[in-house]
Amino acid sequence: MNQIRAILRFAAFTMASVGIYSSWWVTSFFIPNKTYWRQLAFSLWSRAFIRIAGVRLNVIGEPPQAPFFLAANHLGYADIPILRAAASGVFVAKHDLADWFLAGRMMRDMGMVFINRGNRRDIPRAGSQIIDRLSGGEGIIVFPEGTSTKGEEVLPFRSSFFEFAARSDVPVSYAAISYRTPDGEGPASDYVCWWDETPFLKHMLRMFSLSGYEATVTFGEEPIVRTDRKELAGELHRRVERSFIPVI
Repeated sequence: MNQIRAILRFAAFTMASVGIYSSWWVTSFFIPNKTYWRQLAFSLWSRAFIRIAGVRLNVIGEPPQAPFFLAANHLGYADIPILRAAASGVFVAKHDLADWFLAGRMMRDMGMVFINRGNRRDIPRAGSQIIDRLSGGEGIIVFPEGTSTKGEEVLPFRSSFFEFAARSDVPVSYAAISYRTPDGEGPASDYVCWWDETPFLKHMLRMFSLSGYEATVTFGEEPIVRTDRKELAGELHRRVERSFIPVI
């Protein structure tokens, strides 16, 4: 039964993704406000994921209003639709995701900013794109741990994510995200968090096999401003860590 549920949900999610993206692509040639239309398509896709996966989304605190710069802990690919449903923004992601078949093209078209953290010369380019997104009235969401985890703790934040914000005195909001599965089903640390070497498709089918799960996003009260990127990263990490609910 769980396998059938997973296959049906995966098929539904695939069709919804292709359908929403195709509708956006065709009409984007005629819509004058392309940023608004892109954000609408991204929002529809995020809500489709939540509905198909059976996610119960709990939002604690007040989400920042665009334009904003938001830092959050990272547990897996589910973070993207969950956070996007809670706050209207685009994401900063690892550069290698841009090469994913079809998904990479879709992520680029939805405004995602890709960055090669191993190349310091790429940081100014990504910073310029971030400025463009903020100037266009969009929010920016980053995962400064630099990797996803199984949800036992929040890893230290890498300060390179905040070089642009520290130099420009940009206030940085923060949020903590956590997951919980129903009693008697697989733990969220294995079924929702994607942190090990499990292939993407295999993990997504495992996640879709759940009857549903709970996602909690806790937003901080006030954004943080620091002129030193290391101080900014440290303070944001402490704030997120205090709000974080360990995944069990």
